[in-house]
Amino acid sequence: MCGILAVLGCSDDSQSKRVRVLELSRRLKHRGPDWSGIYQHGDFFLAHQRLAIIDPASGDQPLFNEDRSIVVTVNGEIYNHESLRESLGSHRFRTGSDCEVIAHLYEQNGENFVDMLDGMFSFVLLDTRDNSFLVARDAIGITSLYIGWGLDGSLWVSSEMKGLNDDCEHFECFPPGHLYSSKEGGFRRWYNPPWYSEGIPSTPYDPLALRKAFENAVIKRLMTDVPFGVLLSGGLDSSLVAAVTARYLSGTKAAKQWGTQLHSFCVGLQGSPDLKAAREVADYLGTVHHEFHFTVQDGIDAIEDVIYHVETYDVTTIRASTPMFLMARKIKALGVKMVISGEGSDEIFGGYLYFHKAPNKEEFQRETCHKIKALHQYDCLRANKSSSAWGLEVRVPFLDKDFINVAMDIDPEWKMIKPGRIEKWVLRKAFDDEEKPYLPKHILYRQKEQFSDGVGYNWIDGLKDHANAHVSDKMMANAKCIFPHNTPLTKEAYYYRMIFERFFPQNSAKLTVPGGPSVACSTAKALEWDAEWSNNPDPSGRAALGVHASAYKPQLPGNGFVGKPEPSVILSKKPNMVEVYAPSLTIRS
Repeated sequence: MCGILAVLGCSDDSQSKRVRVLELSRRLKHRGPDWSGIYQHGDFFLAHQRLAIIDPASGDQPLFNEDRSIVVTVNGEIYNHESLRESLGSHRFRTGSDCEVIAHLYEQNGENFVDMLDGMFSFVLLDTRDNSFLVARDAIGITSLYIGWGLDGSLWVSSEMKGLNDDCEHFECFPPGHLYSSKEGGFRRWYNPPWYSEGIPSTPYDPLALRKAFENAVIKRLMTDVPFGVLLSGGLDSSLVAAVTARYLSGTKAAKQWGTQLHSFCVGLQGSPDLKAAREVADYLGTVHHEFHFTVQDGIDAIEDVIYHVETYDVTTIRASTPMFLMARKIKALGVKMVISGEGSDEIFGGYLYFHKAPNKEEFQRETCHKIKALHQYDCLRANKSSSAWGLEVRVPFLDKDFINVAMDIDPEWKMIKPGRIEKWVLRKAFDDEEKPYLPKHILYRQKEQFSDGVGYNWIDGLKDHANAHVSDKMMANAKCIFPHNTPLTKEAYYYRMIFERFFPQNSAKLTVPGGPSVACSTAKALEWDAEWSNNPDPSGRAALGVHASAYKPQLPGNGFVGKPEPSVILSKKPNMVEVYAPSLTIRS
């Protein structure tokens, strides 16, 4: 990941303004420690902090077209840049950077080219011929981006809030899948897939098509000129990422440069569920595995840094960001600059435990659509910023545009969690290959856990205890008066909010963070599906009391399976949860 900052039409082209833009850009240097660049055209400034992943030698930004009339600063990766270069045959490229195609695509196609890009990206493009500009963000919001407005009529764009919060009268999150055009004077959504309208698809489940789409998504993310690895928690999603990467790494350009031995990384408290499961998967796949330990106190000591970098006060996000923040620093210390991770699967397939309570396929489908649309405020925000804090890039194949189209086009009846059918069953079954297994069965059918739970159950308890020691009952009694917007309901939430507002006191800042009740990483929909959950409103996955124990019952023939499945096996019991392994199930043709 890189850091971009642009100040557009600020009515000030002085040296002091340039110095100020450079000063603000340096606030993003953690995102791009490899090089800095700035371009000034009158009162337009485009600055860049580079993390060099593709073409480290010559891909410094900002980037230009042939006559330098089009200038662009980009954060992200364009996975189909080679095919796009071929389509731009008459254009001459100065660098091997994947992002240079953006300037040439605009020159050839005008503003209607963004949907041609396959990747994760945020960019600002300036056309110096008429001083028009274009700002765009990727489909799901994998890369972070904010937009602000100054009193002088200027428009500001930054990868992180800290780049513009002191200089803008108002700022907000730049909406994913949108572009902002100075010619049109506002936002326009460029990403318009069929699922976005939240209609109910009817395409039958095809496990091989789903598997192939995911393999393609992983393979295209092996594009790198620097050392890389995979994040491996031992859960389904990260294990599938690792398994597919290990299977297809040989023969790639990355393998020729860095070898075919895949490196994997995991973090957790000593003896945590994730560490044990990840080690088993790593041994099965033959990866060079790196296991990082942290203590509850290590995490607590990092909380202020985490909130400053991740720019949120959302409880679930901070709980999960902290171990990832600590792990990213260790990974970068090993010389690795890019990792592939498993974010997005739970939103696409209804993997969170509260989806067990979905009353019908229509509700199930709409809720998955809502969750995907909100990813930029939660898991994408966490993955991007907690890793970028140390100059580490995270790529997420589950959020590949083509893969999402295939997965979201499946009739949601197949995704529903039913007796004998564990959450994300369609994904698990797609990789349940008897002849050439991707993963051991019990890993393939491992129960869902929130990342903040899987790194060790004492982690969340330790955070709560620490907050209880620093937030009094009297403070909580006045919470509504102190924090009228998104009033914290727990001492833990109050503690995070105090830290956040110390770093970001502006009203615009607090409005960038979502709110509302949450149970087991749900929206308020969980309380609508099961009112009893309102008695345990913790965002942790453990709040889904007994959901697995009640979900797995003997499956009778005739409900989507052939024959009588093997009985479920209880693998382990944990606080308020039972982990169950449902063995092989056969799809009726």
